[in-house]
Amino acid sequence: MLSTKKKQKIIGSYQCHPKDTGSAEVQIALLTQQIKTLASHLKKHPKDIHSRRGLLTMVGKRRKFLNYLHHHNEERYQKMVKKLELEV
Repeated sequence: MLSTKKKQKIIGSYQCHPKDTGSAEVQIALLTQQIKTLASHLKKHPKDIHSRRGLLTMVGKRRKFLNYLHHHNEERYQKMVKKLELEV
């Protein structure tokens, strides 16, 4: 789980305008950070099947947001993939 301070920092660096908290870019960045945190947890606890299912759900959500961004604004999509260092 991300702390409020970490979420605010991520939102601040990816938002499109000052009150933006729900754009695709912000949601992709938040999901990416949660995925990284959960992946490190699963390396320590490989038999935690419930967390693995949550991880797969988050990866699927992030993929849907990336597909949306890819179809609606290719430039923003490329910028996000490069900035987050995602493999496409």
